[in-house]
Amino acid sequence: MHAMVDRLARLLDRARPALRGEQLALHLLALGVGVAAAAGAVVFREAIDLFQLFFLGFRHENVASGAVESPAWRLLLAPTAGGLMIGYLSHRFLPGGRPQGVAHVIEANARLAGRMSLRQGISTALINAASIGSGASTGREGPAVHFGAAIASWLGRPFRLTRSQSRTLLGCGVAAAVAASFNAPIAGVFFALEVVIGHYALQAFSPIVVASVAGTLVSRMYFGDYPAFILPEGDIRSFWEFPAFALLGVASAAVAIAFMRLAGAIELGVGRLVKRGPLPPWLFPAFAGFLVGVMALRYPELLGVGYEATDNALRANYELSMLVTLLALKIVATAACVGCGFGGGVFSPALFLGAMLGGAFGQIAAIPFPDLHSGAATYSLIGMGAVAGAVLGAPISTILMVFELTGDYRTTLGVMVAVSIASIITKSFHSPSFFADQLARRGVPLSGGHDSAILSGVTVDFWRPPPAEVNSAAPLTAVRVAVRDAAPGPVMVVDDARALVGTIELGDLPADDVTAAPTAGEMARPCPEVLLADADLAAVVAQFERGDVAFLPVVEDAAGRVLRGLVTERDALRAYNRRLLRQRAEEHGE
Repeated sequence: MHAMVDRLARLLDRARPALRGEQLALHLLALGVGVAAAAGAVVFREAIDLFQLFFLGFRHENVASGAVESPAWRLLLAPTAGGLMIGYLSHRFLPGGRPQGVAHVIEANARLAGRMSLRQGISTALINAASIGSGASTGREGPAVHFGAAIASWLGRPFRLTRSQSRTLLGCGVAAAVAASFNAPIAGVFFALEVVIGHYALQAFSPIVVASVAGTLVSRMYFGDYPAFILPEGDIRSFWEFPAFALLGVASAAVAIAFMRLAGAIELGVGRLVKRGPLPPWLFPAFAGFLVGVMALRYPELLGVGYEATDNALRANYELSMLVTLLALKIVATAACVGCGFGGGVFSPALFLGAMLGGAFGQIAAIPFPDLHSGAATYSLIGMGAVAGAVLGAPISTILMVFELTGDYRTTLGVMVAVSIASIITKSFHSPSFFADQLARRGVPLSGGHDSAILSGVTVDFWRPPPAEVNSAAPLTAVRVAVRDAAPGPVMVVDDARALVGTIELGDLPADDVTAAPTAGEMARPCPEVLLADADLAAVVAQFERGDVAFLPVVEDAAGRVLRGLVTERDALRAYNRRLLRQRAEEHGE
């Protein structure tokens, strides 16, 4: 017993410095971020209700039921006028003229060291709330994630956080927003790690868990401890159904790819029309709003986030023809809204599409094997996970979310099969996610992922002095001496103001019996590729690949070209390796 007490005391003594240090501070900051991001998600949902009251005349979440009682002119006018307002405000106040979302959070994590603007976060949240409140066929979870991430970045700004800690704090805001939106703390943690952070190191995992739990508690205190969807009791009746779940995964991939390609085609088409035609870009959300309004005259389930219709599909309240119709129209409505510039996310629409697809698939699957059929509701639930996982590029967090919503282990097995197949097919035949599509269309490919952030975060402060340097007026004899002393490196030729003229190597020297000896400036080989002193490692790597050279001169600026030094390819690789090791050590708390 005494030995156990001594061992515990030694462990506490070892842990005490860490508790007084950065980890305790980061966890306390994560707790504050979780509360603030969840509060932001609550405010965002209330803002949606207020805008919905203004545009549609009611503020409850059963948008389809409320729309049935609204006059036709209001169903047409609300999304059209909302689109006109959203288009103008986005063009006027938001960078790029479009509302921001999860893709911008991913970019901030990978390229901007987790830094985001709170002012843009608030502006985007208001525009997104107005979009959803006016009836746009988009989701509310993506905007909540963006708002939570902006709050997290702002709260961490006064502290001297490392790059890794800033990215972790950004993940805390994301996890809290997802947890508050779905009452799903585990899914919130893994969505932040899987989609935004990009790794599962304990250094990031622990603070994100704290933030997600805090966000869940805030949401439950305000909204109550209720799941996002009302799920019927059900179970997988037979394991012989798993081939059907696999086929549902294939169908889910087809739906996800069709939606993402249509949304991308509409966005690119709008961009071409803006460049070639007389129509301003801020008019196009109104066109999408009018299209949604026309559809809503017959199918009001298409308005807003569509949770009421999703619940109806889970309860098997729709016939096959209705499920197929809503599936097709929702793809068009959401793709038009997202592609034309409406605010909002794709999380809720993906769940809607999955519920309709799964319900329709389940009714068809019941025809040949009625005794082995678990019910259309089970297929709707599995379809929700499969389509959402493929669209979001987040299979792990989607599976965990379904498990949290149902608490049913056997249903989760079916979700795992369908989500895995849908995600693999979507990534193989299209892209990793809808967010990757958005970033690629904006010219921000993240194929390097986490490592690209390291490349862009290292400035060129590792240059070396040139082996030798001569004035452009130096005679041939002086150049020969410099080349001999600099071997095997180059001799840098500069003018009287130390501006780079070119380089000279051994092969550039004339023969010994030359009659008219040239000066260093006349022998110098021009340097079309130079590095600016404020360039980052990504620019260094790109220039080495493009120029196929052994070294690059470093100059003060592009105009004066005052020589500072040179960088070899080996120097760049060493700098990258040092940064990579330091980053990995920070992530693992070493």
